[in-house]
Amino acid sequence: MRRLVSGLVAVVNALLLAATALPAMAAEVEGVRLWRAPDHTRLVFDLDGPAEHKLFTLNNPHRVVIDISGARFSGSTDDLPLTDTPIAGVRHAVKNKRDLRVVLDLKQAVNPRSFALRRVENKPARLVVDLHDRDKVEEKTIEHVGSKRDIVIAIDAGHGGEDPGALGPGGLREKDVVLAIARYLHKSIERQPGFTAKLVRTGDYYIPLRGRVKKGREMRADLFVSLHADAFTRKDARGAGVYAVSSRGATSETARFLAQRENESDLIGGAGSLSLSDKDDTLAGVLLDLSMTATMNASLDIGSSVLSAIGSFTHLHKKKVEQANFSVLRNPDVPSILVETGFITNPQEARRLRDPSFQKRMAEKLSDGIVAHFTGRPPAGSWLAANADRIDRKHTIARGDTLSGIAARYNISVSELKQANGMQTSMIRVGQTLTIPSG
Repeated sequence: MRRLVSGLVAVVNALLLAATALPAMAAEVEGVRLWRAPDHTRLVFDLDGPAEHKLFTLNNPHRVVIDISGARFSGSTDDLPLTDTPIAGVRHAVKNKRDLRVVLDLKQAVNPRSFALRRVENKPARLVVDLHDRDKVEEKTIEHVGSKRDIVIAIDAGHGGEDPGALGPGGLREKDVVLAIARYLHKSIERQPGFTAKLVRTGDYYIPLRGRVKKGREMRADLFVSLHADAFTRKDARGAGVYAVSSRGATSETARFLAQRENESDLIGGAGSLSLSDKDDTLAGVLLDLSMTATMNASLDIGSSVLSAIGSFTHLHKKKVEQANFSVLRNPDVPSILVETGFITNPQEARRLRDPSFQKRMAEKLSDGIVAHFTGRPPAGSWLAANADRIDRKHTIARGDTLSGIAARYNISVSELKQANGMQTSMIRVGQTLTIPSG
């Protein structure tokens, strides 16, 4: 009996010793993806579970080293688009028989930053490494010189990079649709005298929501336009819409749903732990109360003009500008609107959103609405204000428009409006373009 007990104790001890010698459950790196932005390169490691990591740099030659505890590498780095990035190559090996070491061989020194992201919806756990360029020459912002300055329109294509946005039939991605429309809108605005357009996102990379707002302010924008093609729970939801920010919440179920979805995109795209404000609650509240009222009113006015323009050629989800708490619109001193160009989850609208001719037409109508607003109400000190008497203003009739309402919007009389357009009656039709005389 004593021998049996002694033998059992020996077996248990051996098992315990073997268990302590085994490594913890290893995380697996299932894939690596890369996106290039104008000022940094983002590398994303997809993991099948959480894992701790350490990052450090080495010189002569320049390298970034990432050690991932207890991980294995089953992905591939062969097809990473390293051209136009600071990365010359990516290699990996096992360190200390249990940890994974990834080495980024660099063409030049960078400022690295890394953070881990938990699993969100259908996104796996991820390790994100951002390589920020050093000595990056910043793009010059538009100078507001004398009375000749251009009106600056900041065009923000939603999502990008790690965050594809909403998905439609056949793998259609929101980030691709809105970037295409943004580029068409940029070209259309640039053709207008007295206007300059700037793209917030110029390629397939992610920008955090607060980073988009910051870029709009750095551009000294007169208007920030965020473009989306979102999804809804019902596939029959359809139509374009325009939104402005609301300090008291959404004005409809759809607005609440979309605002919640967009605000959560920082979790999907990987903004880390960015704070939404660098002010204490009391000061932030006072500043918002003082400045947001005027900004929201301007946003609503511009939104109405844009809604009228796009409503002349496509179905509208709502016939008025809605308000919701989109984080990307919370800019206290820059009028901002969010345009839903259609519902990508609606099969019919998805086909249109995929079509370059529709994308271009949507951009042209957006441009018409923006230009119409600023031509009618040119900011002081702008080229438009200095040349207001020589510029023909146009208004495209949308559903719900009336002649008296149009006259009131442009601060002219109905008789002046009719005379400028050779009208004998007050009958108007959707899609008709009116010339607006100088007020």
